[in-house]
Amino acid sequence: MEKINYKDSLAWKLLLNLCALLLGLVFVFSGFVKAVDPLGTCYKIQDYIEAFGLVKVVPDFLPLMLSIALCCLEFLIGIMLLLRVRRRIATILVLLMMIVMTPLTFYLALTNPISDCGCFGDALVLTNWQTFYKNVVLLIGAIVVFIGYNQLTPILSSKKEWMVTSWSLVFILGIAFYGLYYLPLFDFRPYKIGVNIPQAMEIPEGAELSKYDTRFVLEKGGEKREFGLDDYPDSTWTFVESKTVLVKQGFEPPIHDFSLMDLETGEDMTAEVLEHEGYTFLLVVHRVEEADDSDIDLVNEVYDFSVEYGYHFYALTSSPEEEIMLWRERTGAEYDFFLADDITLKTIIRSNPGLLLLRDGTILNKWSNRDLPDEFVMNGPLEEIEIGMQKVVNTSMRLLMIFLIFCIPLSLLLGHDQFLSYLRRRKSKNDY
Repeated sequence: MEKINYKDSLAWKLLLNLCALLLGLVFVFSGFVKAVDPLGTCYKIQDYIEAFGLVKVVPDFLPLMLSIALCCLEFLIGIMLLLRVRRRIATILVLLMMIVMTPLTFYLALTNPISDCGCFGDALVLTNWQTFYKNVVLLIGAIVVFIGYNQLTPILSSKKEWMVTSWSLVFILGIAFYGLYYLPLFDFRPYKIGVNIPQAMEIPEGAELSKYDTRFVLEKGGEKREFGLDDYPDSTWTFVESKTVLVKQGFEPPIHDFSLMDLETGEDMTAEVLEHEGYTFLLVVHRVEEADDSDIDLVNEVYDFSVEYGYHFYALTSSPEEEIMLWRERTGAEYDFFLADDITLKTIIRSNPGLLLLRDGTILNKWSNRDLPDEFVMNGPLEEIEIGMQKVVNTSMRLLMIFLIFCIPLSLLLGHDQFLSYLRRRKSKNDY
């Protein structure tokens, strides 16, 4: 009886190609959304490091390096699987990644040291169990493509494969460094331009609320203690940091952690900022001791502009009072500081410092410290100039432009390769 090779069956070939397509699309998407927001991925890696107690042994620069390396690796693996480029390397890498990530996400699902793995950044948030089930499916697909890699039909000649990988690497690095230098091209977080913060904090009538406990760490005479809003001490205590802990899960509005406190009095200033009718500038400096002050003159210009026209201007930070005082001495800052949760401030804007413009609680615009408005654009009342209007963000058009920037060179390369292949076949036929 003739032995049947399962690799020759139609079902196997269909399964193999479907697995390659699924893995390719997932890894391209995962790598791209991580590259769009490399600081977000960096923060998630820091969460992993803290959860596993590795803070003291991991250098400060490593999480950001790992963030960029991870988004590049995932994007390249996805492209190689979709275009059948470097098939052996791609299938080995995808299998190794899934062998590592699947048991890791199983551990995260069991112990829940962090709320989500961050595998798709803020673009698509999965629970730890959802992530584990997803990884089980991907692991099976990785095993299939590893076994049948040589049956994946290449699209390009081997001489052109390095061009595909090189261009893909340049492209994804460009996306990542743009997000680092300016702001992410796409904002997947709840504090995006156009959002009205008070409305995003509203809770439907009758909904069961999540319960949070905000704790403040303060120091006095070398002693550090935690306090809540109800037992916040007098000004003889020095603020160190604040943290918000989820006590009980319930309905969560898109924005549920926006809370501001006056540095000196401990008074809740959230309503003061959000209910103000008119323009408000918010300078977000989540840690002043780590902030880039190279463009501080522009920050001071914006503050002077706000004073001249009667607009509100506040700085938000999670840093202790002594660091704020050093910032004021170093930069000449005259604006008031409000305290907020560090994670919230990192979520609001991926820049330290970063600037927001609000009107009646709605976010009109956001700027990184490398793209701050100057005197040439702040040449009149905000009601009459462009930066006082809500910035228009056409997400679909931006996505289309990025898609074309990436795909047009690849299409030209593919067309050129197919044309040369056609000429070779024609020449061989004529010679024959």
